[in-house]
Amino acid sequence: MKKSLAHLPKHKQDELKLITDTIVKSFPGAQMLILFGSYARGNWVEDTYKQGHITYEYKSDYDILVITETKRQANDDGLQRKLNDKLKGTATDVNLIYHPINQVNTNLESGWYFFSDIKKEGIVLYDSGKFKLAKLKKLSAKKRAELAKTDFNMWFKSAKEFYDNYVINFDKKRYKNAAFQLHQATERFYIAIMLVFTNYKPKTHDIEKLGRKAASFDPRFLRAFPRATKSEEQAFKLLKKAYIDARYKASYRITKKQLEYLAERVKTLQRLTKRICTEKIESFV
Repeated sequence: MKKSLAHLPKHKQDELKLITDTIVKSFPGAQMLILFGSYARGNWVEDTYKQGHITYEYKSDYDILVITETKRQANDDGLQRKLNDKLKGTATDVNLIYHPINQVNTNLESGWYFFSDIKKEGIVLYDSGKFKLAKLKKLSAKKRAELAKTDFNMWFKSAKEFYDNYVINFDKKRYKNAAFQLHQATERFYIAIMLVFTNYKPKTHDIEKLGRKAASFDPRFLRAFPRATKSEEQAFKLLKKAYIDARYKASYRITKKQLEYLAERVKTLQRLTKRICTEKIESFV
């Protein structure tokens, strides 16, 4: 695997060194840290994207795989939250995923292309030297397309069903429940995208993080939720909060008008998901 960050600007190299030191000191279970995604490949983005009269801002995250010795360490949510708090001050957002070494190696040996791509493209930021990564099994283009299509069909269908549930609740004026159903539809469209592009389902319900990741695959996904105006930003935040607040907080409020606007944006996400994922699946073969 690669170890050099020479393709990155000096300030990015310095920032990643600081992030690496923070993870190693704050997460003692970490055995290897591997930078993957756009910063490893060299196609990261810090730019704007224009569609008609709307300008979208987009900035790539640092994607880092934290390999632990045990499953228990990889699932230590309390320690992960503390580490995330320590990394909040970085100029570039950090997306950490955690997996134990035996799981990573099993996935490499089975040809799981998310982990195979990390081994092929990733850059080692830290290595305790205690473990080695297994040899990867290469999947055929046909098999990769079959897996992507199966995952897409399952999650795209699920997303549409939650959208149907939104319509039912909206018609009955159960607006809080409608907001939750709309959030779930959004989340599932994004999961369909994640699985098609990476064969990996992240452990998050944060649609803002999922949206940023989708945009890193194709900037057209930014069209789903423009946030250029105060009303657009407010509506998106209500959708983002709906996963918890719409179900458990009496103070959560969302209007009929806001729901109608968000429903239109989710339908746009549905169309983009179908079009771009279909293009990606076809590109495998």
